Amino acid sequence: VQLQASGGGLVQAGGSLSVSCATSEPTFSTYVMGWFRQAPGREREFVGYIRGNGLKIGYADSVKGRFIISRDNANRFSLQMNSLKPEDTAVYYCASDRSGSVSNIRDPREYDYWGQGTLVTVSS
Repeated sequence: VQLQASGGGLVQAGGSLSVSCATSEPTFSTYVMGWFRQAPGREREFVGYIRGNGLKIGYADSVKGRFIISRDNANRFSLQMNSLKPEDTAVYYCASDRSGSVSNIRDPREYDYWGQGTLVTVSS
């Protein structure tokens, strides 16, 4: 399975950006699509997740109310980022668990497949 992230870029604080993730194989209801980010010198951080059918979505507290995760179709997911802050600057990754048995959805080690990451830079 291959994941391809696209989007990102440079935006001023308070602005919006969207990142998408395309998967080479369809994502079924038991699968989980996760979004993570990693800033320079920091560990990879959970951003949010969505179930393969799009019926369950969760967010990290740091982005709740600002970011929106959605399912465009079985092969494409999106992360809409609003009210961006300089501390949101990071490389953003999409990841997929296809085992159907994730125990800790916030743990990057639970995910089997990763996109290449896309850089989001928020200037102050």
